[in-house]
Amino acid sequence: MDAHTPDKSITKRLLFAILLTTVTLIAEIVGGIWTNSLALLSDAAHVFLDLFALLLSLGAIRLSALPASETRTYGFHRAEVFASLINGVTIFLIAAGILYEAWGRLMQPEKVNSLPMLVIATIGLIMNLLSASALHEHSHDDLNVHSAFLHVIGDAAASLGVIVGGVIMYYSNWFILDAIISIGIGCVVFYGAGRVLRESTHILLEGVPRGMHVTDVANTIRKIEGVSDLHHLNIWSICSHIVALSAHIDVKPEFKTRQAKLLHNIEHVLQEKYHITHTTLQVECTHCIAGPIIKGFSHRSRHSHCGH
Repeated sequence: MDAHTPDKSITKRLLFAILLTTVTLIAEIVGGIWTNSLALLSDAAHVFLDLFALLLSLGAIRLSALPASETRTYGFHRAEVFASLINGVTIFLIAAGILYEAWGRLMQPEKVNSLPMLVIATIGLIMNLLSASALHEHSHDDLNVHSAFLHVIGDAAASLGVIVGGVIMYYSNWFILDAIISIGIGCVVFYGAGRVLRESTHILLEGVPRGMHVTDVANTIRKIEGVSDLHHLNIWSICSHIVALSAHIDVKPEFKTRQAKLLHNIEHVLQEKYHITHTTLQVECTHCIAGPIIKGFSHRSRHSHCGH
């Protein structure tokens, strides 16, 4: 299969998960308003964050199929980063609203229709588990799908928390628990929004990908046979799943005529060990310039002079 052709199996599973998550989102918004449950509305915000993660994963696959152009040499991959930034700001504001409302309910609890709330939260849990099962097969092969899978699992846990709260409120009428659950989910949403904002701004500022260390990458390249040293090493992310690298490679004189093979070895190691797929490598040979050429010319000059 061509590198730029979307995996149809992953796409279908993502679409299935997006459909289920959308149904869950609508049900929890309507149910939250109907039952007067802030916990359900809080979980709906969490579901919205998950839905956006799924859409980003699908979008990344679609964007990878679009060809580069003369005005966009990297294609449209950066659109994912801008969308993440906007989503992070939106979710951050939603989480702030949830916590503000939850604080008010802590001070003055409101009655919640706990039985319908329990039913809707259970439906949400089932939908999340179905989405997770659809994504699980490819969650170990694709970083975007793995991220979306973790989002869905997190939302399933939040739905479970709402169900437990619903059961307790149904039997005890302890409605302040709705506000407590909302605060817990709101904090989780805050954390998720903060992570999205942090990652998107880090990519836009062309920072080194999280978990990757420039010194480690440099040492790995230096250990490859034929490499004398390197400098001007830059590593950055084009989007969440594409890492780029540029460097000047100083080769040993005996490898000067085998540059193509050496570059292939470097690119292979970078892809296998660090998943770096876009490289720009400039080859230099400082020992070639300082050594044999000058000595050879000097030797020929003396030999020529002696011949006279």
